[in-house]
Amino acid sequence: MAQQSWTNNDGFTIDTNKNFLDVDVIYDFLHNESYWAKEITKDLVVEAIRNSTLCYGIYEGNPTEGKAKQVGFARVVSDLVRFAWLGDVFVVPEYRGRGLSKWLISTITNHPQLKGVSFQLATGDAHGLYAQYGFHPIDHIERKMERTMNWDEIHRGHELNK
Repeated sequence: MAQQSWTNNDGFTIDTNKNFLDVDVIYDFLHNESYWAKEITKDLVVEAIRNSTLCYGIYEGNPTEGKAKQVGFARVVSDLVRFAWLGDVFVVPEYRGRGLSKWLISTITNHPQLKGVSFQLATGDAHGLYAQYGFHPIDHIERKMERTMNWDEIHRGHELNK
């Protein structure tokens, strides 16, 4: 899939090139600040990025033009036809309140190969943000099932030490 890049008037860039991602920033946020991935290791962050269909980094500056600081992230797992899962969405605290999360979600949901796809996500605190982009509580929740995550099995499956 072709990498894409968008720059706003405030000097921030969203880019899908995984080579620009700062794994340390992503790991630090997920492990230390998120409520959903506190047990993740840096090795598993690398695996999650590698295996995701699309990853979106938000940067102060433009990584295609040199040094840029990563200030946000999101990833999508999808078949690009019927199903997409949006996860690990964040903007680091000191950059919140600048419209970056809205810009990020708008960019993701308007991707030509994701526009009509059924999207799912989980959130504990951003329902209002996602509702602005067509997300709503799951219809027919009684038809949905899940299997609980097991960090030990994940590490073993990737032959990684915890």
